[in-house]
Parts: sequence; structure tokens; C-alpha cells
Amino acid sequence: MQMPLSDTQAPGDAALLLAYGQGDLSAARLLTARLGPRILGFATRMLHGDRAEAEDVTQEAMLRLWKIAPDWQEGQARVSTWLFRVTANLCLDRLRKSGRSVALDDTDEPADDAPGALAGLETRQRLSALDAALAALPDRQRQAVVLRHIEGLSNPEIAEVMDISSEAVESLTARGKRALAAGLAPRREELGYD
Repeated sequence: MQMPLSDTQAPGDAALLLAYGQGDLSAARLLTARLGPRILGFATRMLHGDRAEAEDVTQEAMLRLWKIAPDWQEGQARVSTWLFRVTANLCLDRLRKSGRSVALDDTDEPADDAPGALAGLETRQRLSALDAALAALPDRQRQAVVLRHIEGLSNPEIAEVMDISSEAVESLTARGKRALAAGLAPRREELGYD
């Protein structure tokens, strides 16, 4: 079964997953293109910048999504929320098992398309500082902050991903933001914030 894709209205994630469950490979490609980069970015941040581990986690999370596709019931959960939750659990499992931290100096800098070398350098310094500050947060705070402020999920969605209450999400993100602000405050001038 091929899903008709009009230019005016792209199918939702659940519709794509259901179509894949019925054998539509193009739906899987579209859903992977839509969600894969977000999941990879989230996993990379959760795993302290370890891109190789994040790619493995992303692949495992997507495989789990494809396995449940035939049994997916629309309305039971949002596909993206389910996928973030699976990714978070896989990342936390790897962090617990490894007991190690990845030095930020050992990770690749994110690609920067900004014009000018100075602007690119400043952006990289700011991203590096943010990544270091995020890495210093406890796992649950980092997870909540990344999901809220980098991935743009709402508090109820984060609560579902993390299996906690919305109030707990608010508390985690507030504590995480305070810790980030405190960790970055001494570097304000160095990072170009006057």
C-alpha cells in the first residue's frame, strides 16, 4: 500500500507508522527523515557528545519503532513522544553500564554554516560551553532540559517520555536551568555576552 502524499498536507507520524505497518516502505523513509535527526541530536546530547554511541542508540530506537508498527494503535501515544522515551531509556542504560564520561575535547564540533570565522568560532565556543554545562547536570535534569529547550517538547510530552508528573518536569527543568545559568555565568564575557 502506498500512501498518497499531497504537497499541501503531509501525513502525521502516526499515519506514517500505520502505513509502514501495512507494508509501505516510503512511509518508513519519510518518518525516518522526519524523526531520525531529532532523535540523533537528543541521543548525542544525552550521551555527552558521543556521536557513535548516539548513532547506535538512534538505530536501536528506530528498529524498535519498526517492530511495533504493525501493532500501533492511533491515539495511544504520539509517535515522537514514544520514540524520545525509548531513546532516553537506551541512553540512560548505556550511561549506567559504561560508568564513563566522554570528554568534550574528544567530540567533533557541530557543523556551522554561519558566515565569518569569528562568528563561527564564537558559536562553537558557546555550543561547547553549553554542551559542557549540560554534561555536568544530573542525567534526569539534562534529559528534561534537552527535551524542553532543545527539542521543544511540552511539559506533558516530557512527563510521558520520562514517566513522571508535569510538576516533576517543571521542577527538573527549573533546577537544570538554574544549574546551567550558574555554570555558565563566569564565562559570560568570554562567550561574548556583555
